[in-house]
Amino acid sequence: MAYTTINKSTDYFNTKLYTGNATDDRSITGVGFQPDFSWVKRRDSAGSHRLKDSIRGATKTLISNSTSAESTEANVFQAFEADGFQLGSDSVLNASGATYASWNWLGANGTASNTDGSITSTVSANTTAGFSIVSYTGAGGNQTIGHGLGVVPSVIIVKTRSTGGDWTIYHSALGNTKFLRLHSTNASGTQSTYWQDTDPTSSVFSVGNAGDVNYSGQTHIAYCFAEKTGYSKFGSYTGNNNADGTFVYTGFKPAFVMIKDFSEGSSNWVMYDDKRSAVPDANINNRIVYANTSADYEIASGSRTIDTLSNGFKLRGNSGDINGTASYIYMAFAAAPLVGTNNVPCTAR
Repeated sequence: MAYTTINKSTDYFNTKLYTGNATDDRSITGVGFQPDFSWVKRRDSAGSHRLKDSIRGATKTLISNSTSAESTEANVFQAFEADGFQLGSDSVLNASGATYASWNWLGANGTASNTDGSITSTVSANTTAGFSIVSYTGAGGNQTIGHGLGVVPSVIIVKTRSTGGDWTIYHSALGNTKFLRLHSTNASGTQSTYWQDTDPTSSVFSVGNAGDVNYSGQTHIAYCFAEKTGYSKFGSYTGNNNADGTFVYTGFKPAFVMIKDFSEGSSNWVMYDDKRSAVPDANINNRIVYANTSADYEIASGSRTIDTLSNGFKLRGNSGDINGTASYIYMAFAAAPLVGTNNVPCTAR
């Protein structure tokens, strides 16, 4: 089979860096598509993460380092646009001279009602990319929720919107009895009231009566990711506490990686991308931000360095955050998905 790349190198995911200028109605362009999910963080100073999606609306904010309910920030992030997004003059995401990173995913650029589960959901699903945004209202008890992917998701990130609550994560490498907290350094926990000890299917994921995922009468948002060969990979590995660290095979060159220790705890959610590397366009990635805290700005950390290679990433530091003696889960996405002649994503050579 012949291998080619999709015409745009940012069909499904792209990191966009920018510098604030404090002007209103400012368009940030160069994303390469109209995103449905944008995650933005200030780089040069402390500041909370802002998570935005097209189902909730651009002005609605959730914060990955906080358990707070959704809020409205009318002059922070104003709209999703054809090649990026529009900012207001608020200093949260547009302070003059400040630097920011945004991580952007393409959904369906539209929504549909989904009745596959016992709870009707509103879904924006990009089945080609294996990504969907799911909005639903909790009903209490054991329920199922349609995700619209048509394949089994590997990662599900859930947050209550209308009331405060923990960020709750399902990861297939941990199984259906376990959960992680995006805002926390804790190791994985065990609780049957989150996923009913039931694997997601190609049409629905299951929730129990835990308020974080199924608070009766309260609204929730879920970000669902399924593996797509040549574009996304969600797995686990064991660290070796050595600068000549573990190699993790993905089948593509990662443009974004997020890592979390799930066995020992007291470690951060570490985020890497291909635009903030120590040497632009190089394989060395040691500029990190933590998804679970606002206190830290971007740092360069030798003990948290990874090499991004043509078919995966190799750990080059021995920090407990990425390569101690613990076990870790990860999420990885490619910049330019590889496809074969039949337009199906394929593995890198």
